[in-house]
Amino acid sequence: MSKPTIYKKLILQSHVSAQSILQALSTLSHAVFLQDVQHPVIGFLATHYQIMPQGQLKTYSRQGLQEYVECKVDTPFNMDFNNSQNNLHHGFTGGLMGFISYDFAAQQQIHLHAKHQPELFLGNFQSYLKLESEGWIFYSHEVLADEIYHFILSLFNQSTKNQQTFRLDTPCQARWEKSEYRHAFQQVQEYIKAGDCYQINLTQEFTAQAQGSLLDTVDQFWTLTDAPYSGYLRIDDFELLSCSPELFIDFEAHRKIITKPIKGTMPRFEDPILDAESKSTLAHSQKDQAENVMIVDLLRNDLSVYAETGSVKTPKLFNIESFNQVHHMVSEVEATLKVDINPFEMLLSALPGGSITGAPKIRAMQIINELEAAPRGAYCGSLGYFNDDGTGSWNILIRSIQKYQNDVSLWAGGGITIASDCDAEYQECFDKVSALLHLLNTWYRPE
Repeated sequence: MSKPTIYKKLILQSHVSAQSILQALSTLSHAVFLQDVQHPVIGFLATHYQIMPQGQLKTYSRQGLQEYVECKVDTPFNMDFNNSQNNLHHGFTGGLMGFISYDFAAQQQIHLHAKHQPELFLGNFQSYLKLESEGWIFYSHEVLADEIYHFILSLFNQSTKNQQTFRLDTPCQARWEKSEYRHAFQQVQEYIKAGDCYQINLTQEFTAQAQGSLLDTVDQFWTLTDAPYSGYLRIDDFELLSCSPELFIDFEAHRKIITKPIKGTMPRFEDPILDAESKSTLAHSQKDQAENVMIVDLLRNDLSVYAETGSVKTPKLFNIESFNQVHHMVSEVEATLKVDINPFEMLLSALPGGSITGAPKIRAMQIINELEAAPRGAYCGSLGYFNDDGTGSWNILIRSIQKYQNDVSLWAGGGITIASDCDAEYQECFDKVSALLHLLNTWYRPE
């Protein structure tokens, strides 16, 4: 039997943007939006949530409509899924939504200093909005469903067109000079020659100082990128804007799991001939194929720990998928989870994803921590959800902007192997991030 819907009601027309809805909800302490490919959803008023600021896990429980009180819980959520509800997976139907940072995930296996901002937010959302054919539908599985509906409706009715407050006080630019990138690249090459690793995902940070809410920008970023795993999360003074094209893990019905690592990138061109040449170059690149298969092998190994024997398969290898700014080489690995494996525990232990660490994973993370010289924060972590039946979807947080208080950061990088060329890898960083960087800098307002 599927989970019963306690309350369902049309609340807004389909033309209302997610940005407008999130702005109307800005008086709430938190909100989450997930594009989830074709199933957009907005979660608010979590029944309880966990957040980890500066290494200290805190748990809050909702009292009434929107008052939260801190509870004494020392461990991350222990999700007990109801597999009897496990039928078709068509987006969010009530359960867990949030993000897990790269820093939090990596710290489970190596020592590192985390970025000075929340490392994790996980909320249990039983009231949410979904965009369907007739418009934005309010769903709730709570006793207070009718009160929550009218409360949220009042927020929409009271909201006016928000004045745009976001601005950059400094332009967003690379923290590294090219010479610094070259030094880190050469260090990676030395580690590869020494046998420490055979691939490292070396990334660099772009930083700025800003005022106002990053939420003011999201429609423009989502229109620019049209990314299937885009999203937005706000908890107090922390904001996370995802324009990610990359799936980490889909948890589907009947315990099926799918991961789709991206390795290999070429830029898009307006000229269709140049664009086709760029796509063909990527499709036939032996270097990118070698890099891609390294990560496929790593992920096959990661999944096999949790999968039924013989169920790990690679149905797609070296597919070329085209996005607004770049072509990517994407492979697909699938498996069937063992009956006794909890999907949430599997997610926590599988993070961070192999496509954004390198191989072998633990040594790669140690080298990344040494060479990048700045914590990644949410970048290369994961944003997503679990339904109460254990189905769900979690992305890889690439092409993502994070803002904590006045600090804004954006990252880009790529996999370095023995066959890599420094200039080409450096350029690949900008191929991935230049459109986002250019758009972000349109909000630069010097005094």
